[in-house]
Amino acid sequence: MAQLTMTSIFMDGRKGNNESSFYRYDRPNHQLPITKPFMSEAFDCDIAIVGGGPVGTTFACALKNSGFRAVLLDAKPPEVSVDVRRAYAISLLSGRIFEQIGVWEKLQADMSPFRRIRLSDDNDRSVVEFWPQDLDLPQLGYAIEHTPLLSQLRSFLHTCDSVQGLWPAEVVGVESEPEAVRVRVRQDGTERSLRAKLLVAADGSRSRLREAAGIGTRGWKYWQSCLTFRVKPEHPHHNIAYERFWPDGPFAILPLRDDRCNVVWTLPHAKAKAFLELEEDAFIRELSQRYGDRMGKLALDSPRVLFPVQLMHGDRYVKHRLALVGDAAHCCHPVGGQGLNLGIRDAAALVRVLTQARDAGEDIGDIRVLQRYQRWRKGENWTILAFTDLLDRTFSNQWLPLVGLRRSGLWLLRNVPPVKIIALRLMTGLLGRSPV
Repeated sequence: MAQLTMTSIFMDGRKGNNESSFYRYDRPNHQLPITKPFMSEAFDCDIAIVGGGPVGTTFACALKNSGFRAVLLDAKPPEVSVDVRRAYAISLLSGRIFEQIGVWEKLQADMSPFRRIRLSDDNDRSVVEFWPQDLDLPQLGYAIEHTPLLSQLRSFLHTCDSVQGLWPAEVVGVESEPEAVRVRVRQDGTERSLRAKLLVAADGSRSRLREAAGIGTRGWKYWQSCLTFRVKPEHPHHNIAYERFWPDGPFAILPLRDDRCNVVWTLPHAKAKAFLELEEDAFIRELSQRYGDRMGKLALDSPRVLFPVQLMHGDRYVKHRLALVGDAAHCCHPVGGQGLNLGIRDAAALVRVLTQARDAGEDIGDIRVLQRYQRWRKGENWTILAFTDLLDRTFSNQWLPLVGLRRSGLWLLRNVPPVKIIALRLMTGLLGRSPV
């Protein structure tokens, strides 16, 4: 793998301010296959987006009628980016964002709504049930698999005349200037330069752009890993989502289309790895003990995928002519299915900030403009990161005083409607400032 080398010189774009804004990194050359011809070397755009996953592509799609010209760059070939065996919980707010963008109708064909959410603790028979009528809405959220989600977003992107998608296209160098950011991109061994007013980093938790800009992070790796896979139960799932807390980690079931379910099973590292390597019959036996018999016999519908769990929060989301969105800015525990939804809100909020700045005649890459996005999103994201961390630590624990405390919390959720509604609004994204 090519080694990343970088030189960083940091200054703000305004005179007399020593805050960093100049950043640069370089990678040794290597060739990539081409699937789409690169634009002319003289092309300039308003926004260059690096990272073509769901968050980066959502941001690009949200620019459709904004008046901005943008380029979306993804280092992976399309078939690799789309072929990811994961499923996501989509919150009510994320659904509204997709609706505002104009892609919601296409996504609905692959969505499965939540008609109920059941929350429970270990072998305690008491269950907290959330219903749509708690919010006077027809559903509580949705589930969708990665492949149809990203495929539909990229299909929609083709209708955005002002946004061009380039993949595979590897960013090999970035230089921030007072008036622009210059991005060096390589396709098929040929290097071109792209000049933009703003660079948006949607390149994941190991973001090279974040590292090159010298933005530090705080957080930790959990003692747990997640096993995720699809199952086909014998009986229908009735559009119920489950989150059950066990001493070694949460166990979540998302209802998918065609009465399939996606499981996210959090376990200590060694146990998760051992379960990954079990023969299918033995694994189904272990799974059935956690899954229960409410849906009858289970059959695996996909390979098992293992990934580690971490909490990470960027010290800042912006520099002069640079903004971080999604996992490039933050990562959280998968409990509650909040991770992708935070990134979708980042994308929508950033588009709103940039549009308002442009309409006011401001430079969209100026640090003072970008700090409005940071002030909006950083605190709200920190709240969700802390909430998911608290859930995991409180429920993945058998210390008796803590067991009593969390069961008191579940009692409050069951019996005190205002507490239940606040928790539900937090989980669905309806608590806090909305970008739509």
